[in-house]
Amino acid sequence: MKKELTRQQHLDLYYYMRLNRAVEDTMVKLFRQNKIVGGLYSSLGQEAISVGTASALEKKDWIAPMIRNIGALLVKGVPPRDIFTQHMAKYTSPTLGKDGTSHFGDLEKLHIVSPISMLGDLIPVMTGVAMAGRYLGQKIVAMTWIGDGGSSTGVFHEGLNFAATQKAPFVLILENNGWAYSTPVRRQVPLENLADRAKAYGIASYIVDGNDVADVYSTAKEAVHRARAGEGPILIEAKTFRRMGHAQHDPAEYVPKEMREYWEKRDPILLHEKFLTEAKLLDVKTKKEIETKIEALLSQERDFAENSPMPPPELAEKGVYCSGDDCHKIQPRWERPVAEVTPPKSSIDASWVVEGFGRGKSSGGGTAPIHFGDTAQSEERKEVEEKLARARPVEVVIKDAAAKSAKNAASNGRKAEKARAGKDASATNRKAVANVVGKSVKAGAKVPAKSMARKGRR
Repeated sequence: MKKELTRQQHLDLYYYMRLNRAVEDTMVKLFRQNKIVGGLYSSLGQEAISVGTASALEKKDWIAPMIRNIGALLVKGVPPRDIFTQHMAKYTSPTLGKDGTSHFGDLEKLHIVSPISMLGDLIPVMTGVAMAGRYLGQKIVAMTWIGDGGSSTGVFHEGLNFAATQKAPFVLILENNGWAYSTPVRRQVPLENLADRAKAYGIASYIVDGNDVADVYSTAKEAVHRARAGEGPILIEAKTFRRMGHAQHDPAEYVPKEMREYWEKRDPILLHEKFLTEAKLLDVKTKKEIETKIEALLSQERDFAENSPMPPPELAEKGVYCSGDDCHKIQPRWERPVAEVTPPKSSIDASWVVEGFGRGKSSGGGTAPIHFGDTAQSEERKEVEEKLARARPVEVVIKDAAAKSAKNAASNGRKAEKARAGKDASATNRKAVANVVGKSVKAGAKVPAKSMARKGRR
């Protein structure tokens, strides 16, 4: 897959991973200076997943990142200053200082849905976005992310099942980093591959090395293409490791030292840099240019964030609820004739045929197709009906079975009666023999043993 990418595509992936890490490193410094007022959640070691998957989308596609998917925001076009000011709760932030973490989006231009803290809830939301895009004729794909722990929530299964039944153009990235906070995967899921959960909903899935950004990109590109082509939702499990704790307050001492050392050697940026160098796609000069570009950008963006004002007190009572057009104007963007999805063209008959529903072996030995409403029957169904017509009616089969059962019961009754009669006769013979023997003994007569035996047998 790596060879399928152009040199510029490889360098773009490298650039955004480096930018992703540099943005988070900058925020760690701001956090330690008490300039970040909210929580700070690191994606150290997982940059290849956010960058690789988001890069596989087109500009018109929609994403709903989680709090660790800063790389996806950067790829989509969010400037680092928005991320800095958002975490610093500045008035210049996307939420005007009303949030201290990454709960912000851009519905109008960048097509970004804000994160939802309740893990898994983004899955049904983005399924709805995907369905809406299809309804409007936009041919979009919706994408969101979930962790291994979040895949155990009820809404994960409900949302994925809904997406599957609707064949929504939706791609779900499952970041399996080995730990749900401090709970290892093996303690929460009896599966080796979480991608196997896709089988329950009849959808396709992939498993990819989450630390190989080129493979992540190529796999996501194929999944996005399939979803856009109408094949329905697709699940991608990216196996990786988060080298930081749940948040800045968590030292992650529960992670075995050997595990951390193993994954540090598989750093996604270093792996891709090594590949680019060996493939002669990255030289010292190009690497230095990328580093200088990132340093200059972040210096400018950080200065802007630090010099931005805090929100004024009177803002607290404003913008709490959306009040309609005076809040923001989001109108549907039709890319198909509206008449195609409105009456009378969209009208359908309320009766329908469910192929295969209730079909199978019946008590009469035939099949039992079910026809709903008054719609015309299919050729297959007509053939089945004709076969049933040529077969014996069920009533006849039941009548014959009942007659046979009664006949067997009568036969069994006669056999039982005959057996009882034979048993009674034997008892009478034994009684007669006993009487004869008794009388003979009383009279002093001698009865031969053989004669007595013959009488007993008779």
